[in-house]
Amino acid sequence: MTRCLLVDDHTMFRAGLRSLLEGEPDLEVVGESGDGPGAVRLAAELRPDVVLMDLRLAGDGGGMDGLEATRRILATVPGTAVIVLTSYAGQADVVRAMTAGARGYVVKAGAPDELFQAIRTAALGGLALAPDAAAHVVGRLAGPEPVLTGREVEVVRLVARGLSNRAIAEALVLTEATVKTHLVRLYRKLGADNRAGAVSEAVRRGLVDLH
Repeated sequence: MTRCLLVDDHTMFRAGLRSLLEGEPDLEVVGESGDGPGAVRLAAELRPDVVLMDLRLAGDGGGMDGLEATRRILATVPGTAVIVLTSYAGQADVVRAMTAGARGYVVKAGAPDELFQAIRTAALGGLALAPDAAAHVVGRLAGPEPVLTGREVEVVRLVARGLSNRAIAEALVLTEATVKTHLVRLYRKLGADNRAGAVSEAVRRGLVDLH
């Protein structure tokens, strides 16, 4: 029997997920949490085989998102397999999840069988990636990371400081349209879907220092 811990800040989603998993004879839900700290605590108490972790946790989580909760759970209960379960499959998110130690990445909109297979694979020590997520990882490993131009580095550093497109344009003596063009290219090169994702990936690559 594979023992699972559910972590998601949407109560109704957790209820639906519990119902799905309990319909499988070899899967058992042993607990659930709506925030990161609760997930870390329950993982230490219950020692589940698999943790299904929402990537973007909201609510009263003390600022702890799914990635940080994953890191803390694996530091506390090293034998646990964490599967990130999220609505997103952006390259930066997939790579960040795997770097944090997750053994799987499944998109919520996927088929239930994909989730069941991911849980069984991760519980046995394998790597369980949904097709979209796997494509991102393969694409990342297939070649070197795209190199940012000097101007793109300047833009992402100003984004990291919280500047708006207009403020960035003024600082770099550019038009707002040009700044937007740089951002589109940045997102593509960094595998990001938004400003936060771009900054996170830029930090990982050592292009931005937030300290």
